[in-house]
Parts: sequence; C-alpha cells; structure tokens
Amino acid sequence: MKSVMLAGLVLGAMTAVNCVTGGDSSPVSVPEIEGVFPFKVGQFEVFMLVEAERDGNTGILIGVDEAVLSRYIPADGFRHTANAFLIKAAGQNILIDTGTGAGGIIVDTIKKLGVEPEQINAVLITHLHGDHFGSLQIDGTATFPNAKVFVSANELEFFTQNNVNQGAVAALAPYGTNVVSFTPGELGSTISEILPGIYPIAAYGHTPGHTIFLIQNSDEKFLVFGDLLHVALVQFALPEISATFDVDANAAAVTRRQVLDYAAGNNIPIGGIHIVYPGVGTVEVEGEGFKFTPAK
Repeated sequence: MKSVMLAGLVLGAMTAVNCVTGGDSSPVSVPEIEGVFPFKVGQFEVFMLVEAERDGNTGILIGVDEAVLSRYIPADGFRHTANAFLIKAAGQNILIDTGTGAGGIIVDTIKKLGVEPEQINAVLITHLHGDHFGSLQIDGTATFPNAKVFVSANELEFFTQNNVNQGAVAALAPYGTNVVSFTPGELGSTISEILPGIYPIAAYGHTPGHTIFLIQNSDEKFLVFGDLLHVALVQFALPEISATFDVDANAAAVTRRQVLDYAAGNNIPIGGIHIVYPGVGTVEVEGEGFKFTPAK
C-alpha cells in the first residue's frame, strides 16, 4: 500500500461558478442517458451517476420529532439515492465512489459514456461504507484493473485494522499496491492535489477518515461529498441533526455545518452521493441553517 502526504494549495476565498454550464465553457454534450447529469467544471467534464433510488427513511435521523418531520418531509414521503461521479480530466478518467455494485449499474453507465472499466485511471473513495465502494471488485477480481484506489489513511486504519469491515478488505484486496493512502487537509489549511485539479478535504465524523473532494479547473470549483448528509430535506435546514450511521454523531454535525458554511460563503456548487437527481446544485445560508437549490 502506497501513501502520500498533502501540502501545497491554500484554500481561501473562492469565486462563484456555474457548475452546469461551466461558466464560459460550453455545456457537456452527451447522449441523454437516464440517471446521468452532465456538467463542466472549467474544462473538466463531470457526470453525476445514479445507481439506485428508493423510498427514504427518516428513522435514521437522531432525535427528530414529528413536528420537524411534518415541516420538512412531504406527506407522501421522499426519495433516497446512491450516486457516484465520473470525471474526465486532462486525459484521465476518475471515479468518486462506486455505488453498491448492485446490478453492475455504475459500470454499465460509464460504458454508455464511452469509458470502459479498464480506462478508469483512479477511484477516489469518500469512506469505506459498502454503498461507496461496492463496485470495486466482482468475485475477487478488480473491476477497474488499471486504477489506483485512493482512501484516506485514517479510514484505512479504522476499517481494515481497528474496526474491520470485511467487505472493505475484500474490495481493496485485488488492487494491492495500487491502494494509495493519503492525509486530507483541513478547511482553510494548506492542501495539495491528490490528482491534477482534485483536492481532498477532511470531513471527519461520519467516519474517522471521511473525505470530501474539491474539483478545480480554470478558476471554477465544485465540491463532492459522500455522507456529509443522508436526508437532505432535513439536514440542510437543520445541520445539527445527525444519522444513526454516523460513527461520531456530534463531530458529524460540526463538520456538516462547517462544510456547508464554507460552500455557501464561497459560492461553491456542491454534489452529494445521497442527494437525489440531479444530485448537484448550490447552497446558501437560510436562517439558522442552509437552503439547497438543485441545478437545472
């Protein structure tokens, strides 16, 4: 297993970008594919990929009463999704998370976008829960045989040594020395690229090594996060509410507010693994919480 340390770029104030049209860049032109939302970040082509969508469950939220649910959740319920992101950047094909692996949907979708599994150069894992690494292997064989798999050092230690997740161990095993560990930087600190134009940022709480990724090209920026939140309808407005899946619920709440405040204050569009299609949009401060506006 390889390891890299990160230092270099200071993440200070950031300017607004158009994450759908790419500012002064032309929109991404691809065949219309169900469950795919394409856009540009500078010259990078980015694709939000839906693996699955189902009825949501508010029972995963901690300490939420009926008054909160009736205010934020429609009477007919809401939807929960599992997404991934494909980035075509400077000749590289990069995945952020891989879904659960169910039905081979993520692999089939990238093929429709003209990318074979052998052409994936890197997979960035936000954290080692099964709905984020599930497509890494099939029957012990690497799905993306030419890819390096990047996982934060804290995450690897926690889930492969201290609190072993056998699914994660099995998913990473076929990649051997192509599993690369790293230490993400803190918001506002000095951070360097993990790959050209991609910067890892610590977002601990949900898991001990949970990482979000800043995508930057041509002065345009975009934030991708995994399980910063699970029930968007509630947790944008009330970021102090955490989920039963969070390893450290209090830390997760603090991180959620910090990241959303950072994105809102610097006008950085965001995308989430558990935000329903289109899965990307903008966030702004509203009252004591935040408001998310989906891209169109």
